[in-house]
Amino acid sequence: MTGPGAREPSSRGSAERSASSGELPPVVVTRAEASDGPLSMQLRSLGLRVLLWPAITVERSDASALADALQRMAEFDWIVFASRHAAAPVLAQLPVQPPNLKVAAVGTATAQVLRQRGWRVDLVPDDANAGALISAFAPVAKDGMRVLYPASSRALPTIAKGLAQLGAVVTQVEAYRTDASAALDVADCRAWIERKAIGAVTFASPSAVIELEKALGREDFDKLFTNAAAVAIGPTTARVLTELGRAPVLAESATLRGLAHTAFRLVQPKH
Repeated sequence: MTGPGAREPSSRGSAERSASSGELPPVVVTRAEASDGPLSMQLRSLGLRVLLWPAITVERSDASALADALQRMAEFDWIVFASRHAAAPVLAQLPVQPPNLKVAAVGTATAQVLRQRGWRVDLVPDDANAGALISAFAPVAKDGMRVLYPASSRALPTIAKGLAQLGAVVTQVEAYRTDASAALDVADCRAWIERKAIGAVTFASPSAVIELEKALGREDFDKLFTNAAAVAIGPTTARVLTELGRAPVLAESATLRGLAHTAFRLVQPKH
């Protein structure tokens, strides 16, 4: 069994078994998902063992501010979704897309969630990151355009500030909260770190980096990456890892599939 509850008798025994059996080292998932979550499933489909280290949890926020904004949808020209977590509470309160409202989504996964609910998505940047979204908006931006931006409690200013610089009037409301996870078994994480048996650690958000470093402490965080590769889904997440002294590998595409395939490549035996 893999995951936070999985334990092995000793690091020496683990290393010897892996070497003799040809097993690839396990890959850590730090995003908020269950054992059958999308990233875990992608990794397992590639034949990789998965360790669940949920560094963050995603929760619904107080819906009143979002509800107030959604009641005024006729005032907005655009709505911007930076993640599927932002789309879910909006779809719960506004199942039908207003006819004149244009929609922008960061990432194909976010766009897919909206399209599955019958929403038209007008703008999806080629790269799934905030900077690419602003660049994609530049040709269609109009001075004074009104944009609703339902965001995380930890949203960086990149989107709101970038749109404002293009002339937009941005209303940012908290749609969901990102917090440290109480489900992370820090003692088990440290036991795995001592075994030096982890191949890669995947990060799908800056918050996951920040909270894992806080939970482990800087010494164990640094020790983790003496053997394991740090894999970031996009440049914003990579930047946080770099600021913490790591040399992250950027996923081949800013998707969970890209994150999984990059981790798979990095844990292959070196010849």
